[in-house]
Order: sequence, then C-alpha cells, then structure tokens
Amino acid sequence: MTLGSHQTTIGKTQTWITPKFILDDLGPFDLDPASSWVRPWDCAKTNWCGGTTGDGLELEWFGQVWLNPPFHRYEVSRWIGRLAAHGKGIALVHARTEAKWFEPIWQHASMIGFLKDRLYFHYPDGRRAEANSGAPAVIAAFGLDATMRLAESKIPMIRITEWERP
Repeated sequence: MTLGSHQTTIGKTQTWITPKFILDDLGPFDLDPASSWVRPWDCAKTNWCGGTTGDGLELEWFGQVWLNPPFHRYEVSRWIGRLAAHGKGIALVHARTEAKWFEPIWQHASMIGFLKDRLYFHYPDGRRAEANSGAPAVIAAFGLDATMRLAESKIPMIRITEWERP
C-alpha cells in the first residue's frame, strides 16, 4: 500500500478484542456496551453483546463505560455520540480526526491520547492479531474520572487537553 492509497472503511470483521494491557491500565469499567459474544477477557463488569441483552445503543448506559466500538464507518458515529452524551467513559478508536464521526470527540472529550505505536488487537480466542490495526489509534476520555485515568496511564501516548472545539 502506498501513501496515497485508500484503506477500507469497513473491515472484514468487527470483532476485535481490546488488548488486555489497555484495560488493566485504564480500568476497571462498569459497562462495555459493544462487547463480543466470544472474548478471552471481560472489558467491564457488565458486557452487552446484543441479542438477548439487547442492542447496546438502545439500553440505558451506566457508570464508567469502556467503548471499543465497531469500526464500521456507518456505525461508529452512533457509538461515539452515545458515549459523548453519557459523558463518563473512555473510547478506543482510529485516529480519523477528519471524519464526521470523530466530531463528538472534538466537541465533548476532555482528553485525547494519541497512541505512539499501532495497536495489535486480539481475536475472540485471545490470540494477538498477526497485523496491527492498520491505522493510528486514539483513546478519548469523557468526564473527570476518565480524564484522570488517561492522565495517569502508563500507555505510551501524546495527551492533549486543549484544542479548538468546532
């Protein structure tokens, strides 16, 4: 792939498990509204997977939320908007700062951490993916508790707390 080539905006799968070191560093969390049915570890005390527990976008969110949303360009905006409205939690997303779906982060996040390295997500069986995520990642904090967690994190990142809000 060359610098000018396009990357796909809808992956072959939406099931990418957050690396455990991130959860260990930033957690614990009360709710993961976009969890995978099959996962090697829980991302929060309560994990909603759709189906019998309902759609995580339809149910009432509570507590500190961990959000690793589906990275589908037509779905991610609903998840990020919902976390911004909830106002308490942390999201892990691609650093697509120019994308329309990133606007709730620019408008409502209290801190943004730009990860220094590309992430390797995990498969539902716990194995680390062979390739990195294919794009830089950011961790966005919403609310005071989430901001403190991100500020104290040992994850290598550049943190910003001030930017021109749209």
